[in-house]
Amino acid sequence: MASAGGAEPERPHPKPFLIGVSGGTASGKSTVCEKIMELLGQNEVDRRQRKVLILSQDSFYKVLTAEQQAKALKGQYNFDHPDAFDNDLMHTTLKNIVEGKTVEVPTYDFVTHSRLAETTVVYPADVVLFEGILVFYNQDIRDMFHLRLFVDTDSDVRLSRRVLRDMKRGRDLEQILTQYTTFVKPAFEEFCLPTKKYADVIIPRGVDNMVAINLIVQHIQDILNGDICKWQRGAMNGHGRTYKRPFPEQTESSSVLAAGKRSHLESSSRPH
Repeated sequence: MASAGGAEPERPHPKPFLIGVSGGTASGKSTVCEKIMELLGQNEVDRRQRKVLILSQDSFYKVLTAEQQAKALKGQYNFDHPDAFDNDLMHTTLKNIVEGKTVEVPTYDFVTHSRLAETTVVYPADVVLFEGILVFYNQDIRDMFHLRLFVDTDSDVRLSRRVLRDMKRGRDLEQILTQYTTFVKPAFEEFCLPTKKYADVIIPRGVDNMVAINLIVQHIQDILNGDICKWQRGAMNGHGRTYKRPFPEQTESSSVLAAGKRSHLESSSRPH
């Protein structure tokens, strides 16, 4: 039926399939998400038209007080603690995204450790990848995901990546290593690693594990091709998380476990 002005009302966008991607600092979470986007051919699509999009928990760091910011500039503030994130804003934003709404996401400056005035407009999509070190820590947020991935990377590899990344952000080596041993490593062991048990799929070695990446890409492609309707008919009813779209059944050429069981996806060929 046409509206009073004679124009057809805008059709509601289907509720997106929300995928949580967790793992330790510099484990390759964002790289995994970017590879998924690349393989789906979505990274070159205009952001208004994308069917798949990536959001980062890092966008939801709290606004620091002057005292906290002074500590942060000295490497003495714990950004890896659950209290460092604005969980209320994060939950509200994800809730709006799941409802198919256009949202504004904060922009965080890692050099000045501050939230910028500019925001990023995020348009509705069919699949949303939300990555971060503690995306599974808060139960209200954890229960919103239809699929949970954990990127499992060797701690020495993660440390070397962290050092290189933070040096590019203008920090000196001593400060980086002090922050790592004082805050990052203990927080990983206390807050991030225990959430690994909530993952549906564990991806060893991150983006180097293309067997796992390709299986996940195929699953997302199935959703984009129309199977998204299957899980929507059994979508969340407000009483918990319901995951209705299983991975393919195991065959002689497949080592994937059916949904409902955690899959540990390991490539058949390892670097020596």
